[in-house]
Amino acid sequence: MSVPGFVASGVACGIKESGDPDLALVATADGRPVPAAAVFTSNLAPAAPVQVSRAHLAATGGYASAVVINSGNANAATGATGREQAERTCELVAEGLGCQPEEVLVCSTGLIGIPLPFGALVSGIGPLVAARAAGGYAAAARAMMTTDAGPKDVLHVGGGFVVSGIAKGAAMLAPNMATMLAILTTDAEATPAALHAALLAAVSGSFNELSVDGCTSTNDTVIALAGGSAGPRPGLDGLMADVCTELATLMADGAEGATKRARIRVIGAESADDARRAARKVAESQLVQCSLYGADPYWGRIVSELGSSGAAFDPDRVSISYGGVEVCRAGVALAHDQAAAAAAIGAREVEITADLGLGAGTAVITFTDLSPEYIAENMRTS
Repeated sequence: MSVPGFVASGVACGIKESGDPDLALVATADGRPVPAAAVFTSNLAPAAPVQVSRAHLAATGGYASAVVINSGNANAATGATGREQAERTCELVAEGLGCQPEEVLVCSTGLIGIPLPFGALVSGIGPLVAARAAGGYAAAARAMMTTDAGPKDVLHVGGGFVVSGIAKGAAMLAPNMATMLAILTTDAEATPAALHAALLAAVSGSFNELSVDGCTSTNDTVIALAGGSAGPRPGLDGLMADVCTELATLMADGAEGATKRARIRVIGAESADDARRAARKVAESQLVQCSLYGADPYWGRIVSELGSSGAAFDPDRVSISYGGVEVCRAGVALAHDQAAAAAAIGAREVEITADLGLGAGTAVITFTDLSPEYIAENMRTS
C-alpha cells in the first residue's frame, strides 16, 4: 500500500533482543513539511516521545515531514535522558531527510521505565532512511509491533484521494484521547486546524470506543499527515474515520490472548454521557470478560456493572440481550431460547445490548474477553 507523496520503511536495529524489526519511518517523499495533527495520551505520566512530539507540533504550528517510531522500548519514565534521546532521534532523522529537527515527530512503544538502548537505535537510523520507499508501509507496520498478533496496515480510497493507516496496539487499550500508536497519511489537502478536527472526530468514534484491559498507556499517540497533492477533497473526515474504525477493529481482533471481540451497546440511558459511562464499566469488568471467555451468558454481572457505573439506573427498567436474544427484562430473568443465547455468546464476535429504559442516550464500546493467555503475557515484564 502507498500514498502519493509519502514513503515509509522498517528495519531491525537491535532494540528487540529477538532481532525482529523495531524501527519504522513514515515521511514525505521530498522531506518537506506538510500539515500535521496529533492526539496524545491523557496519561499524566507521558513518555519522552509524547513530550517531544507535542513540543515539535507547537513549534511548527502543525507541520511535520516525518514520524519515526521505535518498538521494544517505550522510552517512558526515563527522565531528562529519555527526552534528550528522543530529541536526538529527531535530529538524526532530520539530517537524513534534509528537514528541520522540529519537523520530525517521534513515537516509542514497549517496556516502561527501562533505559532506551540508544546506541542500537542510532545505528538503525541510516539504514532506515535509506530504505524508505513508496511501498514501505508494510515494513513500517511490522516494525511497530510489540505483542501484536500481526501488523495493521490499511488503505481506503475516496473520491480522488486516499487515506492510509498503520498502527500497533494489543493491550493497555483504554482510550481517552487515543489508545496506541497510529500513523495516518493522505494525499488530500487540509489545513492543520481542519486536519486536527477531522482526527479528533475519527479518534472519538473509533479508538475511544475500544477497551481491552482498562489501562491507558504513557505513549498513546495518533498522528495524521496531509500531503495535499490530490487537492482539497470532500469526504476526508469520513474516510479518516473509516480507517481508524478498521484499525480499532484489528486491534481488538489481535489483542493479547483475546479469543472474542465483543460490543456492548447501551441504549435508553438518560444521556449520551451516561450511556458511555455505563458501557465502559461493562467493557472493563473482568467478571464480564471472564464470562465471555467461558461463553456463559451470565447477565447478572452486566446488571451489576451497570448499577455501579455512576450512570442513572433503575433496576426495574433494565433489559439485557445477547445477539438479539433477550435474557433479562425489567430487571429479572426472562424465559428465552437458551441454545440461541449460548450460540450468541459462543461466537467469535459477540453483540450485547443493555437497555436502561430511561431516555435516548446511546453508546457502543468494543472490548475483548479475558483469557489465561492474557494473564500469561502480562504476569511478568513484557
